[in-house]
Amino acid sequence: MSLPPEFHEIARRVNNWGRWGGSDEIGTLNLITGEAVRAGVATVRSGERIPLALPLRQGGVQSGLVPGRVDPLHTMTQINAELFGPGAVAVSDDTVTMGLQAATHWDALTHASHSGRIYNGRPADTITAHTRARFSGIDSFPPLLTRGVLLDVARTKGVDRLPAAHAVTPEDLDEAAEFGRVTVAAGDVVLVRTGQLALCLAGDRRGYGFPSPGLSVRTPEWFHARDVAAVANDTLTFEITPPEIEGLWLPVHALDLVEMGMPQGQNWNLEILSTACAQARRYAFLLSAAPEPFVGGTGSPVAPVAVL
Repeated sequence: MSLPPEFHEIARRVNNWGRWGGSDEIGTLNLITGEAVRAGVATVRSGERIPLALPLRQGGVQSGLVPGRVDPLHTMTQINAELFGPGAVAVSDDTVTMGLQAATHWDALTHASHSGRIYNGRPADTITAHTRARFSGIDSFPPLLTRGVLLDVARTKGVDRLPAAHAVTPEDLDEAAEFGRVTVAAGDVVLVRTGQLALCLAGDRRGYGFPSPGLSVRTPEWFHARDVAAVANDTLTFEITPPEIEGLWLPVHALDLVEMGMPQGQNWNLEILSTACAQARRYAFLLSAAPEPFVGGTGSPVAPVAVL
């Protein structure tokens, strides 16, 4: 189906094409200024470091729903090989084959397109088998260190996990921010917890993926109004799935990545962070979340760390 008028109306309101110049490739990551980094550093008190990544392994979150998005296949290529003769120092090497969006990851701005365009109005056909993503690949990300904010929607509502049919709305985000006594500011990376990842951690891979709670098509305007640098959550699909508008799949991807130029993260483990923030009674922290710089990649695994 063609994209409905409702989608195009939201797209016009959140569009950032040209905001940072016609040659810009990083979108809202421009908002991570020195001031934003200093704001993140200023939140550090105890120095407690909380990892937010899932292990990279076979039997991970990917269940075959997306063709080619395979869990890591880890192969040893050398085991204690004495390359320079008997008794020499031995080495072991290994290799991995995996989808770049297999586990905890960032989507590059080129991960989604619509109407033949990617972020900043560039043609979608600049992504090819030969060049990969010629513009706005994951390697274009600057160092990603800034203030992180956890909007714990599940805990705010007093549940361990949101129902599968729950679309996280701007009102939910306001409520979670009030619950956490935090104000989202320009250059922040917002982490939205639904509790959905608990299914994956319990071994229910299929139940984790679909159907799933996730962000509503109304949320891009909320993030745009606050100049958020990036958003990540604890689901496979990022947005509510099945979609709110029948037949319109991945509209939030298109609005965030294509129109706004705002990176998205998926499969982030926010369970330990949720408990730590609740115990500390503060929901802002220093976040380190740089992707691997695969040249031309439309996504990348990431091992984010929240520092309290």
